[in-house]
Amino acid sequence: MRPVGGREMLGKVGPAALTLLSLLLLWQEAAAIEVPLDPKIQQDLKQPPTIIKQSVKDYIVDPRDNTIIIECEAKGNPVPTFSWRRNGRMFNTGKDPRVTMRKRSGTLEVGFRSGGRPEDYEGEYQCFATNELGVALSNKILLRVSKAPLWPKEVLAPVLVTEGSPLVLPCNPPPGLPPPLIFWMDSNMTPIHQDRRVSMGLNGDLYFSNVLVQDAQNDYSCNARFQFTYTIQQKNPFTLKVQTTEPYNDTSYNASDPFGGRKVAETPPTFQSPEGSGSSKMVLRDEQLLLECIAAGLPTPSIKWFKRGGDLPAQKVKFENFNKTLKILSVSEEDAGEYVCMADNRLGSIRHSIDVQVKAAPYWLDKPTNLVLAPEENGRLVCRANGNPKPNIQWLMNGVPINKITETPTSANREVLGDTIMFRGVQIGSSAVYQCNASNQHGYLLANAFVSVLDMAPRMLGPKNQLIKVIMNNRTFLNCPFFGSPLPELRWFKNGQGSGLDGGQYRVYVNGTLEIKHARKEDEGIYTCVANNMLGNAENQVQLEVKEPTRIIQAPTHQSVLRGSKASFHCKVVSDPSLPTKVTWTKDGERLDLGWRLKKDEESLTIPSVSENDEGIYTCTVKSEIDQDSASARLTVLEDAFLNPSVFSALPPDRPDPPIDLDLSDPSARSVRLTWIPGNDRRSPVTEFLVQFEENRWEPGRWQDLSSFRGDLNSVILQLAPNVNYQFRVIAINSVGPSQPSQPSPRYKTTAAPPDVIPRDLRGWGSDKDNMEITWEPLRDLEKNGPNLQYNLWWRRKDSGDDWTNVTTSDTKFVVRYTETYVPYEIKIQARNELGSGPESNIVIGYSGEDKPTDSPSELRVSKVGSTRANIHWKPVDLSSVQGEFKEYRLYYWRESSLVPGLMVTTEKKTTGFYTTVPEPSGILKDLVPYSKYKMFMVVANSRFESLPSNNVEFTTAEGVPDAPRFFRINRRSLDSLYLEWDKPLEPNGILIGYQLVYQRVNGSRLGPQQIETFRPNVTDFILRLPDRSARYKFNLSALTQVGTGEVYAEESPHFTNEAHIDQRSRGGKYPSPGFLTGFTKYLVRDKKDLPLDPVDQKDQDGSFDYQNENENSSDEDNKPLQGSQTSLDGNVKESDDSLVDYGEGGDGQFNEDGSFIGQYTVKKDKDETEGNESSEATSPVNAIYSLA
Repeated sequence: MRPVGGREMLGKVGPAALTLLSLLLLWQEAAAIEVPLDPKIQQDLKQPPTIIKQSVKDYIVDPRDNTIIIECEAKGNPVPTFSWRRNGRMFNTGKDPRVTMRKRSGTLEVGFRSGGRPEDYEGEYQCFATNELGVALSNKILLRVSKAPLWPKEVLAPVLVTEGSPLVLPCNPPPGLPPPLIFWMDSNMTPIHQDRRVSMGLNGDLYFSNVLVQDAQNDYSCNARFQFTYTIQQKNPFTLKVQTTEPYNDTSYNASDPFGGRKVAETPPTFQSPEGSGSSKMVLRDEQLLLECIAAGLPTPSIKWFKRGGDLPAQKVKFENFNKTLKILSVSEEDAGEYVCMADNRLGSIRHSIDVQVKAAPYWLDKPTNLVLAPEENGRLVCRANGNPKPNIQWLMNGVPINKITETPTSANREVLGDTIMFRGVQIGSSAVYQCNASNQHGYLLANAFVSVLDMAPRMLGPKNQLIKVIMNNRTFLNCPFFGSPLPELRWFKNGQGSGLDGGQYRVYVNGTLEIKHARKEDEGIYTCVANNMLGNAENQVQLEVKEPTRIIQAPTHQSVLRGSKASFHCKVVSDPSLPTKVTWTKDGERLDLGWRLKKDEESLTIPSVSENDEGIYTCTVKSEIDQDSASARLTVLEDAFLNPSVFSALPPDRPDPPIDLDLSDPSARSVRLTWIPGNDRRSPVTEFLVQFEENRWEPGRWQDLSSFRGDLNSVILQLAPNVNYQFRVIAINSVGPSQPSQPSPRYKTTAAPPDVIPRDLRGWGSDKDNMEITWEPLRDLEKNGPNLQYNLWWRRKDSGDDWTNVTTSDTKFVVRYTETYVPYEIKIQARNELGSGPESNIVIGYSGEDKPTDSPSELRVSKVGSTRANIHWKPVDLSSVQGEFKEYRLYYWRESSLVPGLMVTTEKKTTGFYTTVPEPSGILKDLVPYSKYKMFMVVANSRFESLPSNNVEFTTAEGVPDAPRFFRINRRSLDSLYLEWDKPLEPNGILIGYQLVYQRVNGSRLGPQQIETFRPNVTDFILRLPDRSARYKFNLSALTQVGTGEVYAEESPHFTNEAHIDQRSRGGKYPSPGFLTGFTKYLVRDKKDLPLDPVDQKDQDGSFDYQNENENSSDEDNKPLQGSQTSLDGNVKESDDSLVDYGEGGDGQFNEDGSFIGQYTVKKDKDETEGNESSEATSPVNAIYSLA
């Protein structure tokens, strides 16, 4: 059974739609009948006629053909008869000797071998196919004879034109049917060369943008080729003469100077075709659009195209004829609009606008389809078409307009509601063929759809009196295929007694199959199925016998035997006494050839003297006519070494052998028992069995994990999905790893079932302002559970009280059209297949599409403007004007300029959002740059669009404190002074009035009193005299405005006093460099051992050692300065990470970066200072080197 017509959305079509809606609410549509393909039923089935072949609507024939064939073929039962109308009147083919109709066909053949003209048969033809159940119509076939008229004779005067002027040579071809193909040639049948300057227009005329002397010739000929007659008609040639103002020399011509150095007046572009500044063009949907722009001018103008309000569709548009023709092969509604061509040369440019309107002949949205109903059933025919203008829908029955048919008793069962015909309680004898004609001024569509009311007594379609044998406790199906109309009611009886079987142990399916869930001995007997409807009944019988299963009760076991010894495998079988059985043996899957060496009896297989070739898997299989069982075991042949257990146990463990002899039993709808024989564990017990599956429909050949089981199991129940054709394999796993996969099991196909899973990720959202796209994640292949997966989708306006609208689709997206802008919908979904429907989802809320907000925020203003923030206020919009999900009020602001003279700024726009729905909204705009001029405006935003901007607002921020100086460097240029230099801040945030330097002397872990120096804004350096060479300082430098002190730049003076060769230009590192360590170590060795100076050692006058020469070749990394302090993000001073005061060094022993030692040769710590600090001293690189000394 299948649904008919589908469920569609109801458009706004006035009162008829409301009537149809009210009827649908009260009316239950029955499923249409699906007639089985049984030959006997098809032979007896009566069917109205159906047109299966016909000539094209616009039929052009060659007048030279001896025969014209107008096709019309139809099928039906009884075989249809045929008749024709010509020009709206009955066409009696029997009275015209030239016309014959083919046997058992409506095709006409009109012959002219004995005279007559094809033109006499031009006209409009329509075929009617009729049998006792109705009349089907062909399209109206317009027959026309191809025409290739001659060119009118004319004398063409020579064409005289001035050099450089434009020219058009007209063609004016004679009208042919179909229109001829136009081309230009000379008297030598050579095509006229065409380029940017010379080309043929769409009307066939030859256009010269400007004429050259070389164009003068006397044989410009326009030619028309007619495709049906394969003839070419030629127009009398034009003679073109070109006047020049100066003598022309052939040898002076070249492509870059076509005028040979002569002066020819240049002209700006003018349009030759089309003329003027604007024109319009209408084109039909799916046809070819050709737009042309040909321009005159000197130099030759170039042509460019564009579309107003958007880009040209690059995938569809092609440019031809040197960019003069724009072509779109298959036009759609979105191709409508204003196209502009621009012609330009160096003297100017002009434009021509072409307004393209796209109309449409009718095209199908929902074509009516045949409907087979049983008596008293309901149904409907739907005919939906679209076009521009919208087509008119007309219904006919058996070729007669339905509103002109005389009322009959069956007319009351039929009601026409616009594009739908409703049938209620149809009666026998009301079969007919209905025609839907959709037409507008650009064309028409005609569709036939029959409604066949089928009455047929029940018939049994399967074989009679079957005998079925089944195994006890297995699930059993007894089939009883049947058909009838109306659909018969089917009941099952056992042994001709009692009421119908259904429920408990039995289940009857709609297709007539009886399921016995677990067959038992007491279920044996004769089962009778009886089908009954108003026209009669039919029955069939099935005899069921239930048998004991065939089983191996003593299976062969794994054996390891010494070469030359005897091996025996036992295989004891029990079975139903009425079922003969046969036992066979295989080795490694191959049939075992017993020969003279092997001995077999009823219950065993014996190998008297085993050899290496006997090793393998031995399988015993017992078969009856309806079932079988098998069991396997491995034979391992041992060498003599295996007699010694210590040798055997010394072998390392290995991966196990794969399981063997996979067997399936206990089949059910969603499970099956899988049994296997484990392979050799290779001296490591199997801990796990992994069962994998492969199915041959969705991903054939791909093995996937199904389940894992304990290593002591070899028979498990597998839980399966419906409607999957499985095969299985098993992998054994021990401590070493997994085995190779086993050989696959036999295939097992589960029966189909309705879906269990609800489609995931259901959501509704608008891709356009008047639609809602409903999307979901499709069911996975193994979740479909049956064939013909579809989705039932429901939606309705939230809180509207409307009934659900629904559709059934196989896609994973459905677009609800013609919605209001941004309204909520309730959505739910359900998967279904041929077996039934799955569970419904929960209701999800979706929204139709958003549009641009219609209102903008207004009265935007600022208050309480500070140096880095400002309060903003605005008048809100009505939230209904947002036309979408209200996201935020979005403020666009940018720094227009700085109030500091000469300071350049970037004017990049920034945004910030405010989510608020209060009546008088306000917000705080933060992170502004002080002493700056800002501009801003505000929009309201939904998820896709922004409104038009509010009023622009301009404001200035107050003066603030400056940023830190751009850099701050401390250089040691002499032994008794420090040179400090800095640069002005990147952002002064106001007018600089100077700098402030605060510094303190560092003595061990103690700091001296603060000293303050102030400087004018143009001063960026300072020299500090040191009281002694070992003095060290901490410095804090900041810039000043009228508001106050700005961000502090903190630094420390260099750690070592000998700076004669050092220019400290960065902010230090964490530890002294490797060069320092090398030099210092070298000095310590001299001090302790009292060794003489090396020749490379250079001793300063103050007694310190300079190791600069030794470090000259050290790497850049060695000489990197130590990293100093930095300013934190919040403007607070961050102390230096690397002060040696932090290491506990104090100020007594100091080291230059180059490694020279200043002051005392050794440093002695006070007892109080060192106690408890051993761990901290150990981390200091300086203390580490002290310990070396």
